[in-house]
Amino acid sequence: MSEGFKTLIFPVTDPAKAKTAFTQLLGVEPYADQPYYIGFKVNDQDVGLDPNGHRSGMTGPVAYLHVEDIQGAMQVLLAAGGEVQGKVREVGGGRRIVTVKDADGNAIGLLQDS
Repeated sequence: MSEGFKTLIFPVTDPAKAKTAFTQLLGVEPYADQPYYIGFKVNDQDVGLDPNGHRSGMTGPVAYLHVEDIQGAMQVLLAAGGEVQGKVREVGGGRRIVTVKDADGNAIGLLQDS
């Protein structure tokens, strides 16, 4: 069971400039403003800026599907011809993420909260 795609993360090269632009575009201040992540909350949607995204292989925004079982969701995508992009990793607060490219090459983020 999933909660749907509730998080969208953009890789950025200039976090300060991106933070200013997204603050103006979204009309809200960030709830998280760290060197490794800048996060905005708009209704039930999280919009994040990742200053390390390009270095970790992100080539554009990634939508993250919130799931109860990250390993099970990964297996569904792998069985359908997907390919894991890196390892499942802890990003703080018990949150785990991984990106899988589906059979068509689309990047799909999986996110599990503990």
